[in-house]
Amino acid sequence: MYDDGQVRPPYAGLEAWTNTMPAELRHLKQAEAEALFRRIGITFAVYGEGGDPDRLIPFDMFPRVFTGAEWARLERGIKQRARALNAFLVDVYGRGEIVRAGRIPAHLVYRNDAYEKAVVGFTPPRGVYSHIVGIDLVRTGPDQFYVLEDNCRTPSGVSYMLENREIMMRMFPGLFRENPIQPVDRYPELLRRTLASVAPMKCDRDPTVAILTPGHFNSAYYEHSFLADLMGVELVEGQDLFVEGEFVWMRTTEGPKKVDVIYRRIDDAFLDPLCFRPDSTLGVPGLMDVYRSGGVTIASAPGAGVADDKAVYTYVPEMVRFYLGEEPILENVPTWQCSRADELKYVLENLHDLVVKEVHGSGGYGMLVGPCSTKQQIAAFRAKIEENPGNYIAQPTLALSTCPTFVEQGIAPRHVDLRPYCLMGERIELVPGGLTRVALTEGSLVVNSSQGGGVKDTWVLAE
Repeated sequence: MYDDGQVRPPYAGLEAWTNTMPAELRHLKQAEAEALFRRIGITFAVYGEGGDPDRLIPFDMFPRVFTGAEWARLERGIKQRARALNAFLVDVYGRGEIVRAGRIPAHLVYRNDAYEKAVVGFTPPRGVYSHIVGIDLVRTGPDQFYVLEDNCRTPSGVSYMLENREIMMRMFPGLFRENPIQPVDRYPELLRRTLASVAPMKCDRDPTVAILTPGHFNSAYYEHSFLADLMGVELVEGQDLFVEGEFVWMRTTEGPKKVDVIYRRIDDAFLDPLCFRPDSTLGVPGLMDVYRSGGVTIASAPGAGVADDKAVYTYVPEMVRFYLGEEPILENVPTWQCSRADELKYVLENLHDLVVKEVHGSGGYGMLVGPCSTKQQIAAFRAKIEENPGNYIAQPTLALSTCPTFVEQGIAPRHVDLRPYCLMGERIELVPGGLTRVALTEGSLVVNSSQGGGVKDTWVLAE
C-alpha cells in the first residue's frame, strides 16, 4: 500500500481477492493451511526450550509481490555478491591478495573463529566454496534494498519457500490462473544440478550426491529429508558413511557405494573428528583427508563461514570492487564495528537508537533492538559490549518496508525481509523469489522464527 491508501501496482491482482474474502473464510483457510503444515511435518524446534518440540512456523496467506523489473535488479545484485564472496574465499585460503592490498584487516580474516586452517592452500572444484548463498535483504524505499547479512554455510528455510507456494496453489488456485506468477518448483532440480557440477577431481562417472544431516533431533531435519526426497538423493548421518582408501563410502543394503558430493548440513567443527572436534559423533573420520585429495566435494566447503561473519560483512562492497571491478548493485546497511574505539564510543552513546548484533550470532539471538528495549535491557547489553567490544557490530534501525498481512482484525502492515537462495556451481542460478519472513508482532523488526516470526509466499510477476 502507498501512504495515501492506494494499492501498489504489483498488488492490484490481490485487491478483489481480499475485498471479497469474508472473515469466516479467512479463518477457515488459515486453519486449513496450519493443518497442511502439520500433516506434511513442516515444523521446527527451538533449542533450550521446553514445550512443543515440533512447533509450526506461523504462515501468513497474504503473499509478498515483486514485479519482474524489481526482481531483475535484485537477481543481478545477488549474483554479483555471491561471485564476490566466493572470490574472497578462494583468495583468503590462497594468496590473500585482498589482505596484502590493505582492503580488509588481516585479523578479521586470519584470527576469525570461522577461518579453517585445515583448507589453506586447497581450492575446491570450480573454485566454489559457498554453493548455496542465502542473502538476507530488506527494503527501505520503492527502489532501495539493503543487505542485512550473508549466509555462506548452510542457509536454511528453502523448504518453506517451496511449501508456502505449494499450499497457496492448493488453497487458492484461482489466484495462480489470474496472476502471471513465476514458478519456484525448479529449485530442487537446480540444486541437484549445481551439486553434481562440482563433483571432485577423482569422479569419473555420474556423481553420487548425498545430504549429511545431524539427525532427526536437529531443528532443520524436516528440510534435510524434504530436499533429499525432492532431489532423489540419499539422506545420511555420519554413521552411514566411512572412509576407505581415497574415497568416502555409503553403507547400503547392497554393499558400499561411493559418494562423490556431500551436501553437509552440520557445522565445520563436527565434520571430521580426526581434523576438528575429536568428540564429534556426527561426522566421518578421515573425511577431510579425502576432501583435500580430491576424492569428495563438501558443499558448502569447510571454512566458508569466514565470508558471512558480521564484521567481514562490512567489507563485501569492497570485495565486489576488488575482485570484480564493479560497483555494488546492492548496498550494505551502514555498520559500526565495536572493535574500533571511536565507533564503540558512538555505539555506547546511542544504544537506544541502534540494533546491536553479535558478530557470530544467528537466529535473532544475541542482539539488541534499542528502540524496542527497556532501560534495564540496554544497561545489561552495554555491559556485554564493554566486556568484549570485538564481539559486536551495530547498525541503525532502518525504516523497513511493510507488507500487507492477515491479522485478527483484518489486514495490517507488518515488517518483512527476504532470503533468496543463490546456487553456485558450473552456473550461477536462483529461482524467482525466496523466503519472505514476517514479524507478526505489531512494530517488531525481528522476523526470525525462533523469535515469533512467520513466513509468506513470495511472488515474482512475469513481465
